[in-house]
Amino acid sequence: MDRMHRRRQQPSQLSGNILASWGGVIGGQGGRRRAYSRPVVTQLTRANVRDRIASLSAAVSDAETLRTEVIGELHRAVGFDAHVWLLTDPVTTVGSAPHADIPAFGQLPLLIKLKYLTKVNRWSDLVARRIDAASLVHATGGDLARSLVWREVLNGHGVTDVAYVVAADRYGCWGFLDLWRSGAPNAFDDDEVSFLAELAPLLTRALRARQALTFSTIPPARRRDDGPVVLVLSEDLEVLSQTAATEEWLRTLMPAARGLPPVPASVYNSAAQLLAVEQKVDSHEARARVHLGEGTWVTVRATRMGAHIAVSLETSPPEERLEVFALAHGMSGREVELLGMLADGSDTKLIAERMFLSELTVQDHLKSIFAKSESHNRRSLLARIFGTRGA
Repeated sequence: MDRMHRRRQQPSQLSGNILASWGGVIGGQGGRRRAYSRPVVTQLTRANVRDRIASLSAAVSDAETLRTEVIGELHRAVGFDAHVWLLTDPVTTVGSAPHADIPAFGQLPLLIKLKYLTKVNRWSDLVARRIDAASLVHATGGDLARSLVWREVLNGHGVTDVAYVVAADRYGCWGFLDLWRSGAPNAFDDDEVSFLAELAPLLTRALRARQALTFSTIPPARRRDDGPVVLVLSEDLEVLSQTAATEEWLRTLMPAARGLPPVPASVYNSAAQLLAVEQKVDSHEARARVHLGEGTWVTVRATRMGAHIAVSLETSPPEERLEVFALAHGMSGREVELLGMLADGSDTKLIAERMFLSELTVQDHLKSIFAKSESHNRRSLLARIFGTRGA
């Protein structure tokens, strides 16, 4: 079998800041790890793991808890030595909120940069080609040096293959998972990649559902306006400076870890995406909508500023929250259009006129929207979308 599996058809101290930014579970000891020793895995074991992951996916939990539990199950069915699992903006595919256990701590800025600049098995390309899972060995024909990130970083940690899994559906890309395996001959075989591909739709639905759940909490009062929140990074993703309001705002949104100033992972990911766009590796905008907890969504954008990169953060405006809300809840095109009109304050009669529908049909669409979002009425629906307590 082919080790690239297609998706089912369906409609310094500053460097240390990154350790505080990755969130979730992150570990690692640096240097080379002991090579993975492949156990004997039976079809029954994989079936049990698949069932267990299905149960975890259906349970009520946040994205970090889900990923922690799924990784634990995956170790029983597919051996690996390290992993990186990021959530992504569903539209731009830019990453945030990693769940990781890797040995390359000292090279994190470089690792993030090269991950975005590597064309081989890039997650956005796999999504475009409708491929759920793939292996590095297969993609390179065994010549791993064709991968920039392997050549410059992973090779130094004894990585001999990487399995890639993308979580994407017709509503967007919700995350990607890289599994590193060390030692030879320890390539991921066809059965393992096929198993990961089977899990991809399940993980996609679970991650999308977790993003939808973030809108069930109304965020706390917004920060006072002390000016723009901007960080300036070098080409190597080193934080060079930041505006006066940045540290205060980020400390409010993200309590510091290990005594380090908090810097969201999305800052580094957005900056790396800008470099990828400039080098024509990918064309998605260098922007990510990121959930930072308690219903708070922040929009992160990277732009060129001379020889440096400026990354701005702001509370996501209503239209950007609405887009993520609609995608996370699986809204149809008609339902998204109707949501936009509701947000503009249009009543049923005006919506019907503007959409060339009967008022009864509009009411049917509203019932579907309420059911998908588990909202009881227009007021509660709009409060969730915009993160307000309503009038």
